[in-house]
Amino acid sequence: MILSGEATRTGTQPFDPRRYHESVTAERTEIAQRPPVCLYLEVTNRCNLLCTTCPRTYEELEPPADMSWDLFTSIVDQVPALARAVLHGVGEPMLVANLPRMVRHLKDRGVYVLFNTNGTALSERNGRALIDAGLDELRVSLDASNRESFKAIRGRDYFGRIIRNVRAFRELQEREGHASPLVSMWLTGLKETVAELPAFVKVAAEIGVREVYLQRLVFFAESAIGKARPDQALFERLTQEEAVYLKQAEELARSLGVTFSASGAASEPELSLKGSADGSPWSLCRRPWSLMYFTANGRALPCCIAPFSQHGYDNYTLGHAGQQSLRDIWNGPAYRDFREALLSDKPPECCANCGLRWSL
Repeated sequence: MILSGEATRTGTQPFDPRRYHESVTAERTEIAQRPPVCLYLEVTNRCNLLCTTCPRTYEELEPPADMSWDLFTSIVDQVPALARAVLHGVGEPMLVANLPRMVRHLKDRGVYVLFNTNGTALSERNGRALIDAGLDELRVSLDASNRESFKAIRGRDYFGRIIRNVRAFRELQEREGHASPLVSMWLTGLKETVAELPAFVKVAAEIGVREVYLQRLVFFAESAIGKARPDQALFERLTQEEAVYLKQAEELARSLGVTFSASGAASEPELSLKGSADGSPWSLCRRPWSLMYFTANGRALPCCIAPFSQHGYDNYTLGHAGQQSLRDIWNGPAYRDFREALLSDKPPECCANCGLRWSL
Protein backbone atom coordinates (compact mmCIF):
# COMPACT_ATOMS: atom_id res chain seq x y z
CA MET A 1 0.00 0.00 0.00
CA ILE A 2 1.90 3.14 1.05
CA LEU A 3 5.31 1.58 0.42
CA SER A 4 4.34 -0.07 -2.82
CA GLY A 5 6.50 0.64 -5.81
CA GLU A 6 9.00 -0.92 -8.15
CA ALA A 7 9.66 -4.59 -7.43
CA THR A 8 12.66 -5.13 -5.21
CA ARG A 9 13.61 -8.50 -6.67
CA THR A 10 16.26 -8.10 -9.30
CA GLY A 11 16.63 -9.69 -12.71
CA THR A 12 15.16 -13.11 -13.37
CA GLN A 13 16.84 -14.82 -10.43
CA PRO A 14 14.52 -16.00 -7.66
CA PHE A 15 14.74 -13.99 -4.44
CA ASP A 16 17.05 -15.64 -1.92
CA PRO A 17 15.93 -14.52 1.56
CA ARG A 18 19.29 -15.46 3.05
CA ARG A 19 21.09 -13.07 0.68
CA TYR A 20 18.48 -10.34 0.73
CA HIS A 21 20.92 -7.43 1.06
CA GLU A 22 22.21 -8.22 -2.43
CA SER A 23 18.83 -7.23 -3.85
CA VAL A 24 19.68 -3.61 -3.09
CA THR A 25 21.27 -2.64 -6.39
CA ALA A 26 20.09 0.96 -6.62
CA GLU A 27 22.55 3.74 -5.91
CA ARG A 28 22.85 4.40 -2.20
CA THR A 29 21.93 8.01 -1.58
CA GLU A 30 20.27 9.78 1.34
CA ILE A 31 16.90 9.02 -0.27
CA ALA A 32 16.02 5.34 -0.67
CA GLN A 33 14.80 4.80 -4.21
CA ARG A 34 12.96 1.57 -3.38
CA PRO A 35 10.86 0.28 -0.48
CA PRO A 36 12.48 -2.09 2.04
CA VAL A 37 12.52 -5.81 1.22
CA CYS A 38 12.80 -6.87 4.87
CA LEU A 39 11.16 -6.00 8.19
CA TYR A 40 12.60 -6.67 11.62
CA LEU A 41 9.71 -6.77 14.07
CA GLU A 42 10.59 -7.01 17.74
CA VAL A 43 7.51 -8.96 18.78
CA THR A 44 8.53 -8.60 22.43
CA ASN A 45 11.25 -6.97 24.51
CA ARG A 46 10.62 -9.38 27.38
CA CYS A 47 13.05 -12.23 28.07
CA ASN A 48 13.46 -15.06 30.56
CA LEU A 49 17.29 -15.10 30.44
CA LEU A 50 19.92 -12.67 31.71
CA CYS A 51 22.55 -12.90 28.99
CA THR A 52 25.84 -11.18 29.74
CA THR A 53 26.17 -10.06 26.10
CA CYS A 54 22.75 -8.36 25.88
CA PRO A 55 22.01 -4.73 26.83
CA ARG A 56 18.49 -5.49 28.07
CA THR A 57 20.04 -7.42 30.99
CA TYR A 58 21.61 -4.22 32.30
CA GLU A 59 19.17 -1.45 31.40
CA GLU A 60 15.54 -0.91 30.46
CA LEU A 61 15.67 0.12 26.81
CA GLU A 62 11.92 0.73 26.53
CA PRO A 63 8.87 -0.09 28.67
CA PRO A 64 8.24 -3.87 28.70
CA ALA A 65 5.84 -4.80 25.91
CA ASP A 66 4.70 -7.36 23.39
CA MET A 67 3.97 -5.89 19.96
CA SER A 68 0.21 -5.57 19.67
CA TRP A 69 -1.62 -7.29 16.83
CA ASP A 70 -2.84 -3.95 15.55
CA LEU A 71 0.66 -2.47 15.47
CA PHE A 72 2.04 -5.62 13.84
CA THR A 73 -0.54 -5.69 11.05
CA SER A 74 -0.43 -1.94 10.49
CA ILE A 75 3.33 -2.14 9.86
CA VAL A 76 3.22 -5.29 7.72
CA ASP A 77 0.28 -4.12 5.64
CA GLN A 78 2.18 -0.99 4.61
CA VAL A 79 4.81 -3.10 2.80
CA PRO A 80 2.92 -5.12 0.18
CA ALA A 81 6.12 -6.21 -1.61
CA LEU A 82 7.66 -7.53 1.62
CA ALA A 83 9.90 -10.56 1.00
CA ARG A 84 11.46 -11.30 4.41
CA ALA A 85 10.41 -10.82 8.03
CA VAL A 86 12.53 -11.39 11.14
CA LEU A 87 10.47 -11.62 14.33
CA HIS A 88 13.02 -10.84 17.00
CA GLY A 89 14.79 -7.97 18.72
CA VAL A 90 16.09 -7.82 22.28
CA GLY A 91 13.43 -10.19 23.69
CA GLU A 92 12.46 -13.87 23.43
CA PRO A 93 9.85 -14.26 20.64
CA MET A 94 8.42 -17.53 21.92
CA LEU A 95 7.05 -15.77 25.01
CA VAL A 96 4.47 -14.11 22.71
CA ALA A 97 1.10 -15.88 22.52
CA ASN A 98 0.36 -14.34 19.11
CA LEU A 99 3.61 -15.53 17.52
CA PRO A 100 2.19 -18.39 15.38
CA ARG A 101 -0.62 -16.10 14.23
CA MET A 102 1.95 -13.49 13.19
CA VAL A 103 3.94 -16.11 11.28
CA ARG A 104 0.79 -17.35 9.52
CA HIS A 105 -0.24 -13.81 8.58
CA LEU A 106 3.15 -13.28 6.93
CA LYS A 107 3.21 -16.68 5.25
CA ASP A 108 -0.21 -16.01 3.75
CA ARG A 109 1.50 -13.07 2.08
CA GLY A 110 4.31 -15.28 0.72
CA VAL A 111 6.94 -13.79 3.07
CA TYR A 112 10.02 -15.73 4.26
CA VAL A 113 9.84 -15.75 8.08
CA LEU A 114 12.47 -16.50 10.72
CA PHE A 115 13.49 -15.59 14.25
CA ASN A 116 16.09 -16.31 16.90
CA THR A 117 15.01 -18.10 20.05
CA ASN A 118 16.74 -19.20 23.24
CA GLY A 119 14.80 -22.47 23.00
CA THR A 120 13.46 -22.46 26.56
CA ALA A 121 9.82 -22.32 25.43
CA LEU A 122 10.15 -24.75 22.50
CA SER A 123 7.61 -27.25 23.83
CA GLU A 124 5.94 -29.79 21.56
CA ARG A 125 2.78 -27.68 21.51
CA ASN A 126 4.66 -24.48 20.59
CA GLY A 127 6.79 -26.30 18.06
CA ARG A 128 3.78 -27.79 16.30
CA ALA A 129 2.14 -24.38 16.19
CA LEU A 130 5.18 -22.92 14.42
CA ILE A 131 5.31 -25.83 11.97
CA ASP A 132 1.60 -25.44 11.22
CA ALA A 133 2.06 -21.67 10.78
CA GLY A 134 4.73 -22.31 8.13
CA LEU A 135 7.82 -20.85 9.83
CA ASP A 136 10.80 -21.03 7.45
CA GLU A 137 13.75 -20.79 9.80
CA LEU A 138 14.32 -21.27 13.54
CA ARG A 139 17.66 -20.07 14.91
CA VAL A 140 18.53 -21.34 18.38
CA SER A 141 20.97 -19.09 20.24
CA LEU A 142 22.67 -21.46 22.68
CA ASP A 143 26.09 -19.78 23.17
CA ALA A 144 27.68 -22.67 25.09
CA SER A 145 28.46 -26.36 24.81
CA ASN A 146 27.83 -27.28 28.45
CA ARG A 147 25.75 -26.37 31.46
CA GLU A 148 28.43 -24.42 33.32
CA SER A 149 29.37 -22.17 30.43
CA PHE A 150 25.73 -21.61 29.55
CA LYS A 151 24.89 -20.40 33.04
CA ALA A 152 27.93 -18.09 33.05
CA ILE A 153 27.05 -16.55 29.67
CA ARG A 154 23.24 -16.59 29.71
CA GLY A 155 22.53 -16.12 33.41
CA ARG A 156 20.15 -19.02 34.04
CA ASP A 157 20.51 -22.79 34.38
CA TYR A 158 18.44 -23.79 31.32
CA PHE A 159 21.02 -25.64 29.23
CA GLY A 160 19.53 -29.09 29.82
CA ARG A 161 16.00 -27.91 29.07
CA ILE A 162 17.02 -26.30 25.79
CA ILE A 163 18.92 -29.39 24.63
CA ARG A 164 15.90 -31.57 25.39
CA ASN A 165 13.55 -29.16 23.64
CA VAL A 166 15.60 -28.86 20.47
CA ARG A 167 16.27 -32.62 20.31
CA ALA A 168 12.56 -33.36 20.71
CA PHE A 169 11.64 -30.79 18.07
CA ARG A 170 14.10 -32.21 15.54
CA GLU A 171 12.87 -35.73 16.28
CA LEU A 172 9.30 -34.55 15.70
CA GLN A 173 10.31 -33.02 12.37
CA GLU A 174 12.13 -36.17 11.26
CA ARG A 175 9.35 -38.48 12.43
CA GLU A 176 6.59 -36.56 10.66
CA GLY A 177 8.58 -35.40 7.64
CA HIS A 178 8.58 -31.64 8.27
CA ALA A 179 11.39 -29.95 6.35
CA SER A 180 10.50 -26.54 7.77
CA PRO A 181 11.51 -24.69 9.77
CA LEU A 182 15.20 -25.09 9.07
CA VAL A 183 16.85 -25.31 12.51
CA SER A 184 20.31 -23.90 13.21
CA MET A 185 22.37 -23.33 16.35
CA TRP A 186 24.32 -20.16 17.12
CA LEU A 187 27.21 -19.34 19.42
CA THR A 188 28.33 -15.76 20.07
CA GLY A 189 32.09 -15.57 19.59
CA LEU A 190 33.85 -14.82 22.88
CA LYS A 191 37.46 -15.31 23.90
CA GLU A 192 35.99 -17.10 26.90
CA THR A 193 34.14 -19.74 24.88
CA VAL A 194 35.94 -20.05 21.54
CA ALA A 195 37.64 -23.22 22.76
CA GLU A 196 34.17 -24.80 22.99
CA LEU A 197 33.51 -24.51 19.26
CA PRO A 198 34.30 -28.15 18.38
CA ALA A 199 32.19 -29.36 21.33
CA PHE A 200 29.40 -27.01 20.26
CA VAL A 201 29.37 -28.56 16.79
CA LYS A 202 29.24 -32.02 18.35
CA VAL A 203 26.29 -31.07 20.59
CA ALA A 204 24.41 -29.73 17.56
CA ALA A 205 24.99 -32.93 15.59
CA GLU A 206 23.92 -35.10 18.54
CA ILE A 207 20.53 -33.37 18.80
CA GLY A 208 19.91 -33.42 15.06
CA VAL A 209 20.84 -29.83 14.10
CA ARG A 210 22.68 -29.59 10.78
CA GLU A 211 23.71 -25.92 10.68
CA VAL A 212 25.99 -24.15 13.17
CA TYR A 213 27.08 -20.51 13.16
CA LEU A 214 29.70 -18.60 15.08
CA GLN A 215 28.13 -15.19 15.57
CA ARG A 216 30.15 -12.02 15.92
CA LEU A 217 30.07 -10.25 19.28
CA VAL A 218 28.85 -6.66 19.07
CA PHE A 219 29.67 -4.43 22.03
CA PHE A 220 29.50 -0.87 23.31
CA ALA A 221 32.75 0.93 22.52
CA GLU A 222 32.41 2.89 25.77
CA SER A 223 30.91 1.75 29.11
CA ALA A 224 30.96 -1.91 28.05
CA ILE A 225 28.50 -4.27 29.71
CA GLY A 226 28.93 -7.80 31.03
CA LYS A 227 30.94 -9.95 28.66
CA ALA A 228 30.13 -7.73 25.65
CA ARG A 229 33.55 -6.09 25.84
CA PRO A 230 36.28 -5.38 23.28
CA ASP A 231 38.66 -7.78 25.04
CA GLN A 232 36.17 -10.65 24.48
CA ALA A 233 35.74 -10.05 20.74
CA LEU A 234 37.13 -12.40 18.09
CA PHE A 235 36.40 -10.25 15.03
CA GLU A 236 39.77 -8.93 13.78
CA ARG A 237 41.28 -10.08 17.10
CA LEU A 238 41.53 -13.82 16.49
CA THR A 239 44.85 -15.24 17.69
CA GLN A 240 46.66 -18.11 16.03
CA GLU A 241 45.77 -20.37 18.95
CA GLU A 242 42.08 -19.45 18.71
CA ALA A 243 42.07 -20.03 14.97
CA VAL A 244 42.92 -23.67 15.71
CA TYR A 245 39.52 -24.11 17.37
CA LEU A 246 37.78 -22.78 14.26
CA LYS A 247 39.70 -25.20 12.09
CA GLN A 248 38.85 -28.09 14.41
CA ALA A 249 35.19 -27.08 14.38
CA GLU A 250 35.19 -26.90 10.57
CA GLU A 251 36.80 -30.33 10.25
CA LEU A 252 34.48 -31.91 12.81
CA ALA A 253 31.42 -30.36 11.18
CA ARG A 254 32.49 -31.71 7.80
CA SER A 255 32.89 -35.22 9.23
CA LEU A 256 29.47 -35.04 10.91
CA GLY A 257 27.64 -33.63 7.91
CA VAL A 258 27.05 -30.28 9.63
CA THR A 259 27.28 -26.90 7.88
CA PHE A 260 29.55 -24.58 9.88
CA SER A 261 30.13 -20.90 9.20
CA ALA A 262 32.33 -18.61 11.26
CA SER A 263 31.07 -15.14 12.18
CA GLY A 264 27.56 -16.40 11.54
CA ALA A 265 28.10 -15.32 7.95
CA ALA A 266 25.16 -17.18 6.46
CA SER A 267 25.19 -14.73 3.54
CA GLU A 268 28.94 -14.06 3.43
CA PRO A 269 30.71 -17.38 4.07
CA GLU A 270 34.07 -16.32 2.63
CA LEU A 271 34.35 -13.14 4.70
CA SER A 272 34.21 -14.54 8.20
CA LEU A 273 36.30 -12.79 10.84
CA LYS A 274 37.65 -10.25 8.34
CA GLY A 275 37.13 -6.53 8.12
CA SER A 276 36.95 -4.32 5.07
CA ALA A 277 40.27 -3.43 3.47
CA ASP A 278 39.96 0.28 4.19
CA GLY A 279 38.97 -0.15 7.83
CA SER A 280 35.49 1.29 7.33
CA PRO A 281 33.06 -1.66 7.40
CA TRP A 282 30.05 0.63 7.65
CA SER A 283 30.73 1.79 4.08
CA LEU A 284 29.56 -1.62 2.80
CA CYS A 285 26.29 -1.64 4.72
CA ARG A 286 23.02 -1.81 2.78
CA ARG A 287 20.63 -2.12 5.69
CA PRO A 288 19.26 1.45 5.65
CA TRP A 289 18.28 0.81 2.03
CA SER A 290 16.91 -2.71 2.49
CA LEU A 291 15.20 -3.08 5.87
CA MET A 292 13.22 -1.38 8.61
CA TYR A 293 13.40 -2.37 12.28
CA PHE A 294 10.60 -1.68 14.76
CA THR A 295 10.68 -2.23 18.50
CA ALA A 296 7.79 -3.77 20.40
CA ASN A 297 6.57 -0.25 21.13
CA GLY A 298 6.78 0.87 17.47
CA ARG A 299 10.03 2.81 17.52
CA ALA A 300 11.95 2.69 14.22
CA LEU A 301 15.67 1.88 14.55
CA PRO A 302 18.26 1.45 11.76
CA CYS A 303 18.83 -2.28 12.39
CA CYS A 304 18.99 -4.98 15.05
CA ILE A 305 22.66 -4.30 15.79
CA ALA A 306 22.23 -0.68 16.88
CA PRO A 307 21.00 -1.53 20.43
CA PHE A 308 24.13 -3.63 20.95
CA SER A 309 26.62 -1.04 19.73
CA GLN A 310 25.48 2.24 21.30
CA HIS A 311 23.63 3.13 24.49
CA GLY A 312 20.25 4.82 24.31
CA TYR A 313 17.58 4.43 21.63
CA ASP A 314 17.12 8.19 21.46
CA ASN A 315 20.52 8.41 19.78
CA TYR A 316 19.32 6.57 16.68
CA THR A 317 15.52 6.64 16.61
CA LEU A 318 14.33 7.24 13.05
CA GLY A 319 10.59 7.47 13.61
CA HIS A 320 7.61 5.83 15.29
CA ALA A 321 5.12 3.52 13.58
CA GLY A 322 2.39 4.48 16.04
CA GLN A 323 2.64 8.11 15.02
CA GLN A 324 3.83 8.13 11.39
CA SER A 325 3.29 6.18 8.20
CA LEU A 326 6.16 4.00 7.04
CA ARG A 327 6.46 6.15 3.94
CA ASP A 328 7.05 9.23 6.10
CA ILE A 329 9.63 7.37 8.18
CA TRP A 330 11.48 5.64 5.32
CA ASN A 331 12.48 8.82 3.54
CA GLY A 332 11.86 11.27 6.34
CA PRO A 333 14.49 13.71 7.66
CA ALA A 334 15.91 11.34 10.31
CA TYR A 335 16.42 8.45 7.85
CA ARG A 336 17.91 10.77 5.22
CA ASP A 337 20.36 12.24 7.72
CA PHE A 338 21.28 8.75 8.92
CA ARG A 339 21.99 7.50 5.39
CA GLU A 340 24.01 10.61 4.57
CA ALA A 341 26.20 10.09 7.65
CA LEU A 342 26.63 6.38 6.87
CA LEU A 343 27.98 7.27 3.44
CA SER A 344 30.56 9.64 4.94
CA ASP A 345 33.82 9.00 6.77
CA LYS A 346 32.05 9.92 10.03
CA PRO A 347 29.25 7.37 10.38
CA PRO A 348 26.59 7.36 13.10
CA GLU A 349 28.14 6.12 16.34
CA CYS A 350 26.05 2.94 16.36
CA CYS A 351 27.51 2.07 12.92
CA ALA A 352 31.16 2.73 13.74
CA ASN A 353 31.26 -0.42 15.89
CA CYS A 354 28.93 -2.38 13.62
CA GLY A 355 28.94 -6.15 13.32
CA LEU A 356 28.68 -5.99 9.54
CA ARG A 357 29.61 -9.68 9.22
CA TRP A 358 27.12 -10.50 11.96
CA SER A 359 24.68 -12.56 9.96
CA LEU A 360 21.11 -11.43 9.76
